[in-house]
Amino acid sequence: MFIATERTPNPATLKFLPGQTVMEQGTQNFADKDAADMSPLATALFELENVSGVFFGADFISVTQDGDDWARLKPMVLGLIMDHFTSNIPLFHPTAKVASEETAEDDDEIVVQIKELLDTKVRPAVAQDGGDIVFHGFEEGIVYLHMQGACAGCPSSTMTLKSGIENLLRYYVPEVSEVRAV
Repeated sequence: MFIATERTPNPATLKFLPGQTVMEQGTQNFADKDAADMSPLATALFELENVSGVFFGADFISVTQDGDDWARLKPMVLGLIMDHFTSNIPLFHPTAKVASEETAEDDDEIVVQIKELLDTKVRPAVAQDGGDIVFHGFEEGIVYLHMQGACAGCPSSTMTLKSGIENLLRYYVPEVSEVRAV
């Protein structure tokens, strides 16, 4: 099994590509060791020194560290990911409740349009950088979003939200006046 790695705009985060599907649908963010209890792989990654975040995407795993020693940490992360996928252990415990973001039946037309733009235009670009973006609400012209994975804490995430996503949403949805991070 060959696992490729890619740098992300966030120097504290590396993106690991195992060459197969990681999440069948959606994404899962683990901001700390306690949140990782639902996943054997995430739990194992948090056991490594300096790992401060784990993110599962469709075909990648982003790992964030609070140190700066990728030369030491990267081989250990690669080993854990390889062991996980070659042993056929499920990504989540059978009783785990995995988060999902879906369009609710009671979403108004503007929210549906915002979610569709996020899914079709924003998420693929953010996933390229090893992260995801989660819709948290729309009130009085303001869209509330949460950056995850490599995008959380990334030096360029504010620029991405303001210059990229805000401009895109304002262009397609005139009711949007601002985008704010949650």
